[in-house]
Amino acid sequence: MKDKIFSVLQRVGRSFMLPIAILPVAGLLLGIGSSFTNATTIATYGLQGILGDGTLLHSLLVVLSKAGNVIFDNLPIIFAVGVAIGMAKAEKEVAALSAMIAFFVMHASINAVLTNGGMILADGSISPDVLEGSIASVCGIQTLQMGVFGGIIVGLGVAALHNRYHKIVLPNALSFFGGSRFVPIISTIVYVFVGILMYFIWPAVQNGIFALGGLVTGTGYLGTLIFGIVKRALIPFGLHHVFYLPFWQTGVGGTMMVDGNLIQGGQNIFFAQLASPDVVHFSADATRYFSGEFIFMIFGLPGAALAMYRCAKPEKKKAAGGLLLSAALTCMLTGITEPIEFSFLFVAPMLFAVQVILAGAAYMIAHMLNIAVGLTFSGGLLDLFIFGILQGNAKTSWMRLIPVGIVYFFLYYFIFSFLIRRFDLKTPGREDDDEETRLYTKADVTAKRSGGQDENTKGHKAGQDEQSAAIARGLGGKKNITSVDCCATRLRCSVDQAELVDEKLLKATGAVGVIKKGQGVQVIYGPNVTVIKANLEAYLEQDQETEETETMEPAAEVSKEPGKERSGQKRHILCSPFNGRAASITEAPDEAFSSKMMGDGYVVFPEDGEAVAPEDGEVMFVFPSKHALGLKTDDGTEFLLHIGVDTVKLDGQGFEVFVKDGQRVRKGDRLMKFDLQYIRDHAASDACMAVFTGLKEGQEVHMEQTGQVKALDEIGWYEEQ
Repeated sequence: MKDKIFSVLQRVGRSFMLPIAILPVAGLLLGIGSSFTNATTIATYGLQGILGDGTLLHSLLVVLSKAGNVIFDNLPIIFAVGVAIGMAKAEKEVAALSAMIAFFVMHASINAVLTNGGMILADGSISPDVLEGSIASVCGIQTLQMGVFGGIIVGLGVAALHNRYHKIVLPNALSFFGGSRFVPIISTIVYVFVGILMYFIWPAVQNGIFALGGLVTGTGYLGTLIFGIVKRALIPFGLHHVFYLPFWQTGVGGTMMVDGNLIQGGQNIFFAQLASPDVVHFSADATRYFSGEFIFMIFGLPGAALAMYRCAKPEKKKAAGGLLLSAALTCMLTGITEPIEFSFLFVAPMLFAVQVILAGAAYMIAHMLNIAVGLTFSGGLLDLFIFGILQGNAKTSWMRLIPVGIVYFFLYYFIFSFLIRRFDLKTPGREDDDEETRLYTKADVTAKRSGGQDENTKGHKAGQDEQSAAIARGLGGKKNITSVDCCATRLRCSVDQAELVDEKLLKATGAVGVIKKGQGVQVIYGPNVTVIKANLEAYLEQDQETEETETMEPAAEVSKEPGKERSGQKRHILCSPFNGRAASITEAPDEAFSSKMMGDGYVVFPEDGEAVAPEDGEVMFVFPSKHALGLKTDDGTEFLLHIGVDTVKLDGQGFEVFVKDGQRVRKGDRLMKFDLQYIRDHAASDACMAVFTGLKEGQEVHMEQTGQVKALDEIGWYEEQ
């Protein structure tokens, strides 16, 4: 149940990222436009001659300001469409269109009920009996003030309808309206009634939201501290977007009248004040949810990076320095902390606990000092310059960040240095040499791909997207991947079978960290994740097209009977002796096998400890250590079954063999049992290799089925000669 909840929250969180991603450019336009059209700012910098009323630049800046402001004014419908796209599992464009239609239908229905109820008068004005701020104009429709919650309600609901009905089959007479065409139809019908329902229940919900907002703001500095700690603590799980969004965009983060309009949410209040010419000092109560980020993102975490660099081993300082410098600069400039946080999160959780407490305190300190610097996405130097320095110290008190930040730099540096040395924490540059880790470096991934083709490389030329191929393998193969998305720094995927995910292989693709919870997998790459996601989607789509083309080719059809002629050739069908995940031999975690030095074949990562005869034949030999045996089929094919890597040193412990040299076996007969957990604990790997030692030149094993297989499933073939 916990895994299922996490998976749902992960999908909700990543669906928020599409609309959130537009906020930086909107804030940039609004920040620059509003700053340099504000009479006080122009006078402060003596720019009346080039930016005063009537100048060309002033007119251009007004355009920029309005272009940015329109995005913040229409966030509800942006969230409706963005959430629907993020939550839809297929045909996302249909979900987007349906969400937009449903959004208008819901608010039009609310407007009709409000009009009939006398809350909106015939001339379009609002009845004086209506509570101020409870009705607002949304896309030109007078409706209930629902904020982004209205968009989220539409996005989630339409996505649920879409995922359920986008493949619906209707009776022949109505078949034109089936499939994806049915989604906007059912969404329209449902949201007529949702709009009517909102008229009755939303006022109570809104009162609850305002009450919660009052509770949060009423707790003062303690509430700010708790908010900061919770937000940072959720970073490893990727759920922080779900947590902070209501504080930024809804009444949970407080409300304020700005220029006669009721504004909800800390970030919305800041930008409304930014666009207003009458604000003397921005509200620190509104910016309490983000001003503190500048303290630890620009100053604190770079101090931690310096500490980790100084504590690195001399021979590893150069490599560690490059990694940490890049992570620190990313944090300072953009406010994206995950590259540096994940450099110590998994290897030294103690340091992350320190980071959570110090970061949470930074929010509270900024609130106490009345610092009111806004941001669009995260607290880096770019946002500090636009929403702090350009606005002037009188409005933001941004200069108070500097002394606090310097203190934070040294706090992080000395605390991290002490803990790293005291507890010998394995931060970058202090890790031990580990042979298992070496098997999954980028060089090894490249070597494996050059050594042969598997399900994810079939039909692709060398030099194509190797990183995407490796990611797909790390996620258990393309058939195991059910969805691909991303947020600011993480590749967020859902898989069919979580046990097939290979975390070491994913880290070898350049990931800083991997989080696996249920069927949800988050792979942390940093700010370039959007490119990685696009490449992976293109790779999976191209690979699918290649597979479909090959499947449609009559000459490529696999015979279901060994020895049956097809296209002038005979193919020997290979069946799996194990239950588990089948893959090309090039994925074997032992170079002697992966390089095909012993012959071509395949590998199965077993899910239980039993091996059966894959076809009729004779047992040629059983190793004294019981970890391997040789078979010869009735048609003369010779192959070796090898259980695990470096299992010869177990000297038979954990193995039970049911056959002996020279014994005849039938397909499906039990060959041996082995203690899977014992092998995992005492050997390098539990991978089981089937190697065909008698193949002639030109003969090679072709994998037809990879991923999860059952014993005796047909998984490949080779051409007989």
